[in-house]
Amino acid sequence: MGRRFSKLPVVLALVTTLGLAIWAGLGGIPALSTAPAPPRLVPAILNGNPVNVLYITRSQDTVLVRCYPGFEPSLAVRPMGGDAGQQEGVLTCVNPQ
Repeated sequence: MGRRFSKLPVVLALVTTLGLAIWAGLGGIPALSTAPAPPRLVPAILNGNPVNVLYITRSQDTVLVRCYPGFEPSLAVRPMGGDAGQQEGVLTCVNPQ
């Protein structure tokens, strides 16, 4: 009887490893990545008003903007901080009339 239970930890370890491998393959465990971070929104203050800052980390990122009916997106580009080499844009929805 002692020999039968001596293999139990090995069998449990194998079953656990196999279960985790299957779960990871099905998307249950998030994968680690070394790619740049995806776009993210960060709360900030602009001219005394609360806004969300969208940080885009890759040149191929695309951002979808939806405005209320009758309005269209408008982008104003300006130097970022005091550095003329970097730029930032302020995106708003405006009435085209």
